[in-house]
Amino acid sequence: MSGLIIENMDDGSHIAKPPLVRSLRLWCFLATLLCLPHCDGMLESSCPAEELSTQNVFLVTIDGMRPEELFTGADNRLIDKDIGGVYNPKRVLNSFWHENPLVRRKLLMPFIWEVLAKEGQIYGSAMDDCHVLVENGKYFSYPGYQELLCGFPDDSINSNDKINNKNKTVLEWLNEKPELTGKIAAFASWDAIPYIINAERSKIYVNAGWQEFDHIVNPDRRKFINQSVRETPHLWEYARFDNLTFLGAMEYLQSQHPRILYISMDEPDDWCHSGRYDLYLDSARRCDGYLRELWDYAQSSPIYRGRTSLVITVDHGRGHGREGWKNHSADLPGSEQIWIAVLGPDTPATGIQSGCRLSQGQVATTVAALLGYDYSVADPRIAPSLPAAILSAANRPPTSSAE
Repeated sequence: MSGLIIENMDDGSHIAKPPLVRSLRLWCFLATLLCLPHCDGMLESSCPAEELSTQNVFLVTIDGMRPEELFTGADNRLIDKDIGGVYNPKRVLNSFWHENPLVRRKLLMPFIWEVLAKEGQIYGSAMDDCHVLVENGKYFSYPGYQELLCGFPDDSINSNDKINNKNKTVLEWLNEKPELTGKIAAFASWDAIPYIINAERSKIYVNAGWQEFDHIVNPDRRKFINQSVRETPHLWEYARFDNLTFLGAMEYLQSQHPRILYISMDEPDDWCHSGRYDLYLDSARRCDGYLRELWDYAQSSPIYRGRTSLVITVDHGRGHGREGWKNHSADLPGSEQIWIAVLGPDTPATGIQSGCRLSQGQVATTVAALLGYDYSVADPRIAPSLPAAILSAANRPPTSSAE
């Protein structure tokens, strides 16, 4: 199978030509057969549940964040008033720039590179010949979320219109398991996420857009936070700021203790569409801070410590160059390239992955597999789980048990 063809452009950027992404299915299936532990007769579990430490999964998506910034940090060519819409280039350079890309990426996303890269796995580094590709051919949000949450692309989804998804997400499929029913929740900045999850049919608790929070236990705190939701300028009518989404998610996590929590951030994509590279970088760093806070809480909680896995990804990539970074589409090379990160007690600490040809749909199956379920039995279109993301108990070194 041919991989991406990476061409060096005159300006030093890299343009990735998409391969025949449909051939990924066979490659991923074969890789899974070779790498995943096999469990005869297990239809509802990829492995016996007792072999896995993970009992909870946090899934976080960061809308439209490019692999370029994740793996190499800020692009100084875009830290410019005219090209990047940067109001104060000196401030941005002081905050995000370093000649060494390894230092630069840590300035942008310190949690990813100080913690996750050392203790978990990151997929999608073109420099390491690891490519995670969107297969839907549309390369915008609804088709992307459909693919990563359902495990397969759907050609009939061709807009971001708020229409209930006819397909069942992995969240809905898991919510039908008696032991998980009512223990799954989603918080999203974008107001279309409830339709993609089909909250009406799935009965999953979803809070999105500028919706107020009804789950906050303390009445005074609930009043204060909801007042903030109402009074914060609605810069985008379709999406609230990510700090509000994360605040609501953490309140729910600490009071309701869900087994599966999905948090969908939106600002990085919005600031790119607005032509503000400075605010794109700022929002990416904030998202990294949210990830750290989420993970630190899990490690401090007797409910979640040693029993929780974190999966992070994006819905689509972005274009390259002076103008391409602002948008994403089938006409912009790079829009098909995304990344995935996994951290948790069942994931080997192997850092940046190399030699990969993976698809966006593998996120859904991996979320289920971390909990001991084989989501691929639900539909033949569903992609397999990430072949190296889960280590069986038979091959796991002994560790002290969680409190």
